[in-house]
Amino acid sequence: MAPVAAESSDDLRTLIQDHATLLSEQLQAHQLNTFSPDARKTIRHFSPAETAKLLEITEGYLRQVALEFPDLSTVSGLKKRSYSVEAIHSLRKRLDAGARGGKRYLPYRTHGEDLQVITVMNFKGGSGKTTSAAHLAQHLALRGYRILAIDLDPQASLSALFGHQSTVDIGPNETLYGAIRYDSKARPIAEIVRATYIPDLHLIPGNLELMLFEHETPHALLHRQQDDTLFFARISQALAPIQNLYDVVVIDCPPQLGFLTMAALTAATSVLITVHPQMLDVMSMNQFLTMTGELLDSISEVGASTQYNWMKYLITRFEPSDGPQNQMVAFLRSIFGGHVLNHPMLKSTAISDAGLTNQTIYEVERNQFTRSTYDRALESMENVNSEIEGFIRKVWGRQP
Repeated sequence: MAPVAAESSDDLRTLIQDHATLLSEQLQAHQLNTFSPDARKTIRHFSPAETAKLLEITEGYLRQVALEFPDLSTVSGLKKRSYSVEAIHSLRKRLDAGARGGKRYLPYRTHGEDLQVITVMNFKGGSGKTTSAAHLAQHLALRGYRILAIDLDPQASLSALFGHQSTVDIGPNETLYGAIRYDSKARPIAEIVRATYIPDLHLIPGNLELMLFEHETPHALLHRQQDDTLFFARISQALAPIQNLYDVVVIDCPPQLGFLTMAALTAATSVLITVHPQMLDVMSMNQFLTMTGELLDSISEVGASTQYNWMKYLITRFEPSDGPQNQMVAFLRSIFGGHVLNHPMLKSTAISDAGLTNQTIYEVERNQFTRSTYDRALESMENVNSEIEGFIRKVWGRQP
């Protein structure tokens, strides 16, 4: 590893530029050392019990299906059978094709069911926003929905979780900025969407290029032509050509109230606000809510939509044995009532340790942790995401 640069009399601009170059070089070296140039991120195989749960069938019926389609499962040591995400996707299609009595294995939305755009946001970093967005997108995709995840944060943490390094894998005009920019270089959003290692889960990655939208919007407002689309409507406009390809869009917002966040809020049909139950975080959220309300009031006067199907608060990094946290959760529930999700996201070493290697709880192998630690983390994640899935289905008029 290259030595740290010695202190000098360079001005701040030069020092920051030098450090950015050094760090970028070392991160790229680490990436190449960890993964070969042609390496692609993958997801683990699922046990018969997990597969049956995802397909909403019994293990007994899964065994029957496995006999009928032996090519869709893998037998490893001790004759243990497992299923890849591709196999589960194929099984789902085959089950749906042969379903009877109105049973649906492919939960794609139908005529009259609108695209759901869920904006995940918080003003303060460290609230679990990106972790929540990534796990929600993966949960819904593993359940058979067609999902588009959009990384709107210039820090690109969501992209990293999906195996895309912002300084290596994402070039110019390959973020959402490419579809919402103001000049003639704007490109169709379909050209920016990337497939992932989970069928029916696609990604629009992010990087620092997204900050250009923040810098260029004031100029665009000053020099706006009559037929120009205002900043707050540009994400909705960009999504329109591909909306029939997806059931749910999950947007991971930057931790700030800029033009990107306001555009995401206007595009959203629902809003998920993550909050860590600590006093400083709640005080920060108070400022966030105040400013958001004022900004929404301002842009609504010039035509921005502020209609939502639901807005929920997700308690993150919750420790049930922590008395002050329990008091804070009770405080929030007393104020916001049913707007707070019933299930909190528990603090877990399984989730945090998985994040150290840019993985989610759905990707890491269970044997990397004690069984109780992994199962507790997975159950917490599933409870939260199933509750959110229930809200989506309710909007569509379906049974939970």
